[in-house]
Amino acid sequence: MKNIVLFASGSGSNVENIIHHFHDKPNVTIAGVLTNKRDAKVLDRCNKLKINGLYFNRTAFYETDCVVNILKSLQPNLIVLAGFLWKIPSGLIEHFPNQIVNIHPALLPKYGGKGMYGNHVHQAVKDNHEIETGITIHYVNENYDDGAIIHQSKTVLSPKDGVLEIAQKVHALEYEHFPKVIEQLLSEM
Repeated sequence: MKNIVLFASGSGSNVENIIHHFHDKPNVTIAGVLTNKRDAKVLDRCNKLKINGLYFNRTAFYETDCVVNILKSLQPNLIVLAGFLWKIPSGLIEHFPNQIVNIHPALLPKYGGKGMYGNHVHQAVKDNHEIETGITIHYVNENYDDGAIIHQSKTVLSPKDGVLEIAQKVHALEYEHFPKVIEQLLSEM
């Protein structure tokens, strides 16, 4: 049995997509979903899908071992950041080396780093007249969007594409590839 713990900060559409992907896979369990926002819509999705969801605050994450201890109790094989916006503390990375993966809505190393998430990324892609964008799934290290790349998928952009269209193309790639890459990583463990 392989356990996944998901982290999210927002609506949780990627979380829900991942949960649905693994629903009929008896060898994989979604052990829980953790969020840093008390009112995150991902918690509503967890309730609807009957998945344990847990909110934690900044103190629990950065100043204590509270989140590490919760994770230890859940025994994750993989910790998946699916729209999680806080930088992962080094203590968490040390406890779970090469077990934390993130998805980024651009082709890293372009458009990564602090503050580069969601529409901020898509706007930068648009402003720089990129002809393609995509997703990058990577391991998490001590720096924002700097860990070893696991997978990238691209989509072509039109000069007419606005931020909304770019976001839609990127979300389609996320929904298609993220669960498959997670499943592949679990099969290699």
